[in-house]
Amino acid sequence: MTGFAGFPPDTVPFLKDLKANNKRDWFQASKPRYEAAYKAPAAAFCAAMTFRLQAETGDVHTAKVFRINRDIRFSKDKTPYNTHLHILFRREGARGGLFFGLQTDGLVLGVGVMGFDKGQLAAYRDAVADRQGEQLAEIIAKLIATGARMDEPALKRVPKGFDPEHPRGDFLKHKSLTIWHDMPESTQVTTPGFADICANHFQTYADLGRWIDRNIPPATN
Repeated sequence: MTGFAGFPPDTVPFLKDLKANNKRDWFQASKPRYEAAYKAPAAAFCAAMTFRLQAETGDVHTAKVFRINRDIRFSKDKTPYNTHLHILFRREGARGGLFFGLQTDGLVLGVGVMGFDKGQLAAYRDAVADRQGEQLAEIIAKLIATGARMDEPALKRVPKGFDPEHPRGDFLKHKSLTIWHDMPESTQVTTPGFADICANHFQTYADLGRWIDRNIPPATN
């Protein structure tokens, strides 16, 4: 892999300083630092990662860097900027995505679908209740054994139309399907092999990605 030598040593300190000075005046005065420590290396990282993912799978991948500006229209928190770097990687035609989150206190990598639409949710529940759900449970159990976590279910009870005592009732309570690995140590982000580390880790999510593609239809909204 070429073109990415790791994030600059100032990337995480910049995020920490932004967290402590989350104001427009501070950010505008720190614009050159933002460009050098955040925006430019994020673009280089995306290019390196999509190249690696495409080389390994033969499929086209895209990357989306989420905006540093927060949408504060309906939020009680009026701080204007996100104090993390979030990126979504997606294989062309895939239902789910690969998630990258560089934060002030560490790194988070993940996989899945953040929120099902109505048709996807119905398909997910049917698959979980059927034999495909056994495969999903096995895949997730293996990931959890490696230190992964699954988001808490959105519902407190198994949805209507399904056995309240279903062996995979906890899965039926979900309205999304996401798995995460929390990595408190973020020092590796500055090393030349960091993109390789992330790409290799994303490969551990391959089985879950295939399950999602087989059982979840494309979004309709």
